[in-house]
Amino acid sequence: MKKTMKQHSFTTRLKSLVVVFGITITFASCVNDDIAQNNKTATEGDKNLTTFSTGAPTTRTTMDADGTFYWEAGDKIYVKDDDGNWNASSNAPTGKTASFKFMVPGKYTAHNSYEVYYPGKNGSNDQVTISAAQTQTEPNTTKHFGESGDCGMAKATRIGTNQQFSFTLDHKAAYLVFQPYTSNTILQNCFLTGIEVSSDNDITDTYTLDPNTGKLTGIGNGKEINITTKDPAPFSVNEKGFPLTNTSASLTTNGTYVIIKPGVHKLQIRYRIKDYTTGVEGTVTKDLSPHQYEGNTYYNILGNLNVKDYPGIGQYYSWDAKKHYWYGYESEQPTEIGGVHGHSGNYPTLNTDPRYGAMKTFPGEATESCKDCPNLNELIWYIQKGDPHSDTELWTSMGHLYKGGVWFKKQSVIATENSKNISDLATAAPDNVDYTQVAAYDLPSNVGTNNNITTGRPSNLADYFFLPYLGAYYMGYLLSNGIGTAGYFWSRTVSYYNYSGDDNFCFTFSENRVSMWRTAGGYVGARIFKPSNEDEYKPF
Repeated sequence: MKKTMKQHSFTTRLKSLVVVFGITITFASCVNDDIAQNNKTATEGDKNLTTFSTGAPTTRTTMDADGTFYWEAGDKIYVKDDDGNWNASSNAPTGKTASFKFMVPGKYTAHNSYEVYYPGKNGSNDQVTISAAQTQTEPNTTKHFGESGDCGMAKATRIGTNQQFSFTLDHKAAYLVFQPYTSNTILQNCFLTGIEVSSDNDITDTYTLDPNTGKLTGIGNGKEINITTKDPAPFSVNEKGFPLTNTSASLTTNGTYVIIKPGVHKLQIRYRIKDYTTGVEGTVTKDLSPHQYEGNTYYNILGNLNVKDYPGIGQYYSWDAKKHYWYGYESEQPTEIGGVHGHSGNYPTLNTDPRYGAMKTFPGEATESCKDCPNLNELIWYIQKGDPHSDTELWTSMGHLYKGGVWFKKQSVIATENSKNISDLATAAPDNVDYTQVAAYDLPSNVGTNNNITTGRPSNLADYFFLPYLGAYYMGYLLSNGIGTAGYFWSRTVSYYNYSGDDNFCFTFSENRVSMWRTAGGYVGARIFKPSNEDEYKPF
């Protein structure tokens, strides 16, 4: 019997996979099946049809976790007859079966063997379409393989002198088996709604089953596959997706199968997760090293999911205050939007309070908690030349799940790309004006705003840093249009002309906009960000 999984070579690859993936890879061997079915059909005796029968465990088109394949309802094979015509089988299984006798029209008398093609349910003849949108509505099932792009070839051999041939299908796709788990108690209350697989080259498109090479051939354009794990059927147990309650790998809990084109791929995996209590849905990202993914082979990918936690207690300040916004009242700090936990009256209101925003005269700069924040010129560089990318990466803060933030180019990258020293960015903005000496009312309207925000994570991530939507406090409230929606980070620059007060610049951004915001610091508690430590907020 020809093995479906290449056990010897796969075991050799296993050793390197553990290193390049940084995750656990295991191998499951084939086992004998225990499914029997009466495969006689009404057309079996038709003299105009030829029987192509298959029965070995390696000839099926859905796969169990042990690597065993099965035929599924609606599967068809294609054979080219003596006249060069493509013919599809006239019958198909009506359910999951270990073997089947396909009846194929056409004349097959010139040769003792013929190529059999299984192009999946979305293909025909020798053309295979690996789908960019795959769907699996229950854990640990491969019923979707036929629609997703599973495929194979075989040489069918004549049985004696009869009008019958037998074959053993050799599968040509590569299979990713995802088994996420988590010890994060917040994520354990969430559901896996899908997985996004992106590659540095094509993994999805229409390809050709080539009997000369024994492989899928052709170059496609699709570099991303999205698999959905929610069942839209009413009252389905998987209506929300697959649970994440497991602290170790569990196929039965959330095992998810994805079909890709074989080849050397550098994959990025983004697990889509949703908290149905708060409505927050975002992604947890894993980057894999380049690897050769062989056809007719499956790869178990065990993902230990976790998200970065950004501490919130003691992290919000009025502008340049000596103490943080909730100093002395940490137990009263609002930790969620709205409700009894969304407001406290013990916020700083008097300028004698060390939590109140510092009083500075324009032009001036911070000397306390905001002294290491970017000045106005540096903010303008981030806004105009930072190539901002909004992202849906998940994170937690103060016991709750949130998502989103913006990636900006690092100061070192901005300086190099604009033939500057890093110190030059603080001296003048991109138009060579020093805006720290220009009053807020005199600033050009287009200087401090950028509405051209790219969606998605940058490809050259090492050049960027991440700032999450950590929100802010205003008059004792956790802003409803703040945490999880927008970021507010102080500048060290005083904004008002000839005014002695706590009115200063704040770096603010959301999914569609990055800008400067002039605000009264005594009543606002925002975060502190230091350009000298740009990776401090990175989500991994």
